[in-house]
Amino acid sequence: MGLRTLKRRRRENKTDYKARRILLTSGLPRIVVRITNKYFILQAVESNEAQDKVIATVTSKELLKNGWDEKMAGSLKSIPAGYLTGLLLAKRLRTQNSELRTQYIMDLGMIRTLKGSRVFAVVKGLIDGGLDIPANESVFPSEERLNGEHLKDEVKAMITKVKEALK
Repeated sequence: MGLRTLKRRRRENKTDYKARRILLTSGLPRIVVRITNKYFILQAVESNEAQDKVIATVTSKELLKNGWDEKMAGSLKSIPAGYLTGLLLAKRLRTQNSELRTQYIMDLGMIRTLKGSRVFAVVKGLIDGGLDIPANESVFPSEERLNGEHLKDEVKAMITKVKEALK
């Protein structure tokens, strides 16, 4: 990669090279979280000599197969959807890998990290799914928001149904 590419990717807010270097030198596999206009995309990635290998990928669109209502497809990047997507990736990693690695670090990229935000709902789902991820409990959204207690009764029931399907 040339010097122009480095500057371009930083200028376009695509890569924080200082953060990437710290993640790579830790030697731990990482969970990459990206938020699009409609979905969460989560990937478990291992790095070997700066070559990334994707172990598992999950999008919040897969919640539709696990009981998320089609009429609510527009809310697949909400706090409850992020939590359930994190649970789904943790479950997939537990079933997929024979030599189970439970310790991961988070790669949030250029996502802003605000207390109680959607990205921390994903982290809470990963931790509740059985992965060992260093995180401060104070940044997670409240249990009421994770479980959709602030939403309509039909949405709460749907979230509970999906949560039971993922256990």
